[in-house]
Amino acid sequence: MKYTGSEILIKSLLKEKVEVIFGYPGGANMPIYDALYFYEKKLRHVLVRHEQGAAHAAEGYARVTGKPGVCLVTSGPGATNLVTGIADAMMDSVPLVCITGQVAAEYLGSDAFQETDVVGITAPITKWNCQVTHASEIVEAVAKAFYIANHGRPGPVVIDITKNAQFEEAEFVYKKVVVKKLKNPNNFTKNDVLEAAYMVNRSKRPLLLVGHGVLISGAEMEVSRLTKQGQIPVAATLHGLSATSWDNPWFVGLVGMHGRYAPNVLTNEADLIISAGMRFDDRVVGKMSEYAPLAKIIHIDVDASEHNKNIKADLPIVGDVKTFFKNLLPLVENGHRENWRQQFNLLDEKEKKAEERRSKKHKEDITMDEVINMLSKKTKGESIVVADVGQNQMFSARFYDFKRPNSYVTSGGLGTMGFALPAAIGAMIGAPKRETYAVVGDGGFQMTVQELGTILQEKLPVKILILNNEYLGMVRQWQELFFDHRYSFTHMINPDFVALASAYGIKAKKIVEKKDLDNSIAEFVKSKEAYLLEVKVAKEGNIFPMIPTGTAVDKVRLE
Repeated sequence: MKYTGSEILIKSLLKEKVEVIFGYPGGANMPIYDALYFYEKKLRHVLVRHEQGAAHAAEGYARVTGKPGVCLVTSGPGATNLVTGIADAMMDSVPLVCITGQVAAEYLGSDAFQETDVVGITAPITKWNCQVTHASEIVEAVAKAFYIANHGRPGPVVIDITKNAQFEEAEFVYKKVVVKKLKNPNNFTKNDVLEAAYMVNRSKRPLLLVGHGVLISGAEMEVSRLTKQGQIPVAATLHGLSATSWDNPWFVGLVGMHGRYAPNVLTNEADLIISAGMRFDDRVVGKMSEYAPLAKIIHIDVDASEHNKNIKADLPIVGDVKTFFKNLLPLVENGHRENWRQQFNLLDEKEKKAEERRSKKHKEDITMDEVINMLSKKTKGESIVVADVGQNQMFSARFYDFKRPNSYVTSGGLGTMGFALPAAIGAMIGAPKRETYAVVGDGGFQMTVQELGTILQEKLPVKILILNNEYLGMVRQWQELFFDHRYSFTHMINPDFVALASAYGIKAKKIVEKKDLDNSIAEFVKSKEAYLLEVKVAKEGNIFPMIPTGTAVDKVRLE
């Protein structure tokens, strides 16, 4: 039996067990939307208010489910509006399948209305992309897209479908495409495992660094066992947060530019760095030539191109973190490294005193750390926190005590302001039984504020916490510290956020006084419906510790 290309696309998505599409209709994808009309009960479509919101919502969905997020937009500006989200997903290894409409094949290259070279534009920011010009090509393109997006190191793919292909008819027979066999993701040997075990067992000051790859591989249990069995301190990158619970006695916190003081300083005292599913990003390693000078380095990553790219590894392991740790664990001896762990505790005390000094300085103000600490306690560290980019992001990373995996969702590599609100929508849809909090600054919130309309239409109980300091806070902090307090175009005159939320039918409240914080956050947490809570925080509050750009990790500043 023959079907139109549009219906073949929908049937193919259903074969891939797609449940949700984030999208926006237009001229070049209208036939697909017409086909969707007849599949409303089988395939949920979420109408976003801007195509960038579709990409970020799909990212949020993918991050909490592990399944590819799917978005559907039209040609021209519809497709180009996806680009930021696609680049974000590529940087952060998030599986997306992005479907774009395109002008009819006969008009390609003619500068037709809303024609854009989507394949050319997205080639550098996707794992794979293609243009489909005939209905008969759709099945293979979809099967290949889902395979590539979620195998090996995950990432985004794009299928650009011309309008004539959406109308044409073809036979529908769906089968998983046998693509050229990918390199075995577990390309390590028994000798690699033995050598790693030898390095771990003879180490006196090891430090395990966990990244996003740990969560992607589902290796949280293996990380917990390794740290407790070997008595190995474990620190997390921004995307590695929640890969091990804050209850783990060997967890020493966030590492990197705004990470904890102790793991940053002691990185340069460690004699072994075990890097699991992280890429030695510049925000983690600081000055690369002065990173971990005393340490041997084991680098475990499914993507061999990451090995020796930034930091030279003594033992590069190409493989899935979970699989490698399962092989390693039986060979790891019971550790006796309490003295090494105690060094972290001593430096934690130094950091705590610096925090107390900052607290006294802002004793009349509400500070971001107070708000996040309180939210963490009242949610018992069980919720999903979707953070935007800037100070709000770093305070969320530092002061929320994550107890469950895949609980911290943010834009890491690309650092995309406006990420949190749409990503929280996707996360809420992907994990409807968990509470989802979008933590945003007043600047980032206004970049994708229109997605309040999506929350209204979908009746989603997303909680939105705006930490309002009337500045582009992170830029202002750098201007204070490195540009002699020249606050060049970072002060913001904001709208009435409460009135704005109310216009979308969302309950909202504003806190100005510190005395109102406890009860207001309790009310915020207990709400069963969407709720926007605006908190006026200290205007010139800073996030510390901080590693100044271009300096070594052990030069981290406490104030």
